[in-house]
Amino acid sequence: MTTTYPSLQTHEQYDARCPALWDALREVTDPEIPISVVDMGLIVALQQQDGRVELKLTFTAMGCPAMEFIMDDIRERLLQEPGVRAVQIEIVWEPLWTKARLSEEGVEIMRTWGYRHEENNDRQARGAQ
Repeated sequence: MTTTYPSLQTHEQYDARCPALWDALREVTDPEIPISVVDMGLIVALQQQDGRVELKLTFTAMGCPAMEFIMDDIRERLLQEPGVRAVQIEIVWEPLWTKARLSEEGVEIMRTWGYRHEENNDRQARGAQ
């Protein structure tokens, strides 16, 4: 199972789900793996009002050493968008990040880098018999 995120390819530009901002965030990549923060499923929520973007962001682990880099890159990229004057980022741990947050493209990128995406974790729990 994967997650689908808004895009100008699937939504109107002025849709309340902010597809242009989601597309801009597809240009922000994880420093270790060339996968966008969108395809990785790190963006939990995104809204824009009166030039202010409020974004909820999660990470794959609480001790992620790239947290500050990623937040700086997100802020820098969003401030390049027309009409965006301020960006507020809130780190959230609910919902917990899982592989289900990956987009379909994200799954393919992870496979290219040698990571496996299994629908069912039972095999891993049993010790890959």
